[in-house]
Amino acid sequence: MRATAKIGDITQYQLPIGDNLVDMNALISSQISFKFNEVINCVHCDRITKKSFNQGYCYPCLTKLAQCDTCIIKPELCHYDQGTCREPAWGEAHCLTDHFVYLSNTGTIKVGITRHVTDGISSRWLDQGATQALPILRVKNRLISGQVETLLKEHIADKTNWRTMLKSVPDQVDLLALKHELLEKISEGSKKIQQQHGLQAITEVESSPLSITYPVEQYPVKIKSINLDKELAFNGVLQGIKGQYLMLDGDRVINLRKYAGYQMTLTTDA
Repeated sequence: MRATAKIGDITQYQLPIGDNLVDMNALISSQISFKFNEVINCVHCDRITKKSFNQGYCYPCLTKLAQCDTCIIKPELCHYDQGTCREPAWGEAHCLTDHFVYLSNTGTIKVGITRHVTDGISSRWLDQGATQALPILRVKNRLISGQVETLLKEHIADKTNWRTMLKSVPDQVDLLALKHELLEKISEGSKKIQQQHGLQAITEVESSPLSITYPVEQYPVKIKSINLDKELAFNGVLQGIKGQYLMLDGDRVINLRKYAGYQMTLTTDA
């Protein structure tokens, strides 16, 4: 799904089906039906693959693309400077650029990194179902973002608990106060990184916390996850969308990002 948001507005979702982009917000409260057509295309090379890896890639792409390397999940392991990047040109465009370290509220408070904050919003926050977010530091490349995140992980989580995220709207947290508390705790480690990479390697971001609203009419109580590889079709009333999840009646949810590249048919009574 593609999610977009403007400050003060409800997050808008579109789902690519064939050559069309379906307005998913318009389908809230409608009966929808999905059918997996048992064909999977790699999201990078478009070849047909029997199994999808890393949310949409075929196995050859998984093993050769820089965007599928371990350092994408663990940026502190970035190895571009060692001359071993799978795709140096891709690394220069995506990793040797400024990154933001942020705090977000996805039911629990977490730290994360993102390359883009456009009009005050990062698509990462929408993908994770964050209801609050605050960029706290700007760093000059992906490796440093991972080093800073590693410092912060000693004091705060770096993972989203998707079940907690889906169950309710979490209480608001004073992210500014938490920011100052955390920056104090990692000050010595940050200085060491600056001594190695330069004073401008890490700079504090002055901004206000952002609140994000999602199109949800009813949250699930006892979550039941739909597995499209076992359950080739499903239907029900769409009760909400948050992060990359559709919420249907009967406390059922499905993470559509997991099934990127799957050819599906969508029908609705809307």
